[in-house]
Amino acid sequence: MDGGRRAGTRPARRMSAAVLGAALLLAGCSGTKDAKDANDAKDGGGTGVTQRPASAGPFWVNPNGTAAREAAALARDGKKDQARQIRKIADYPTAEWISPENPQEQARGFTEAAAKAGRTAVLVLYNVPHRDCGQYSQGGAADGDAYRAFVAAVAKGIGDRPATVILEPDAVLHLVDGCTPEEFHEERYDLLKGAVATLAALKDTTVYLDAGNAGWGDPDQIHEPLTWAGVEQADGFAVNVSNFYSTGESLAYGKRLSAEVGGKHFVIDTSRNGNGPYTGGDPGERWCNPPGRALGETPTTKTADPLVDAYLWIKRPGESDGECKGGPRAGRWWPEYALELARASG
Repeated sequence: MDGGRRAGTRPARRMSAAVLGAALLLAGCSGTKDAKDANDAKDGGGTGVTQRPASAGPFWVNPNGTAAREAAALARDGKKDQARQIRKIADYPTAEWISPENPQEQARGFTEAAAKAGRTAVLVLYNVPHRDCGQYSQGGAADGDAYRAFVAAVAKGIGDRPATVILEPDAVLHLVDGCTPEEFHEERYDLLKGAVATLAALKDTTVYLDAGNAGWGDPDQIHEPLTWAGVEQADGFAVNVSNFYSTGESLAYGKRLSAEVGGKHFVIDTSRNGNGPYTGGDPGERWCNPPGRALGETPTTKTADPLVDAYLWIKRPGESDGECKGGPRAGRWWPEYALELARASG
């Protein structure tokens, strides 16, 4: 069995010529604003943020992203040190989380901007019904039909342009850990499998199904649910999304899981894992805006193991995990936390 492909790539017969050379996490995010940002990204945003060298990886840096605009504003205000810190985030590719309002327009805007720059857009779909079990990022599509329409719209927006898609953080994990009620399980497996099939059928899109993190449990608990959710049709799976486990811990977890699902490749979210997981405070909320964390390895396809297609910044550094420890709503930019992450990263 093919164990997967490098993130941001397809086999030659499906590769786009444009790349051969190379929040609604977010109860608080506005879909209209997201669509506007996607379109503004095509024009650069005037922030001074540019693409990383092609040798650093194929992923697109949004020159009009929140961190880029924040850094530019700080520089205009004469806050040069703060601007320099935030540029540690703004200068690197981060995922774009597609919100339910105008998903086709958002997907088209981000992928058009990325293709124009000769890069690959990284997108996150986070809209499955009964999302996050009513916790900080609760919400999602109203029902299965609404979710299928959402996925179809995203696929239409992507079209033949290059994209790497992270599919539904926590959706499978919450089926396994009992957080999602039993009556929703059959539908969710069907929706995830359908989403994988729709996105994997696109000419130049790679799809990674979220598979939890090194701290939640054992790979033996999730490999069958991942199979039921369509991981065999995906390019692989994603680990450590929005979490803080070290790259070494995440690599070990991913390799054990890969062995259970036919040698599938995977990607690791390194956005905030520079200091590893937080071990203080309430164990039930150590994942939520923990203090003392740092940016991790910058996005790249040059990883420590051939099974790892890429290190990615899937969770957008500087955006809140939820209304805990003084943070704003999930997905909202939190300037103080962004500065803490940047400064701690050296």
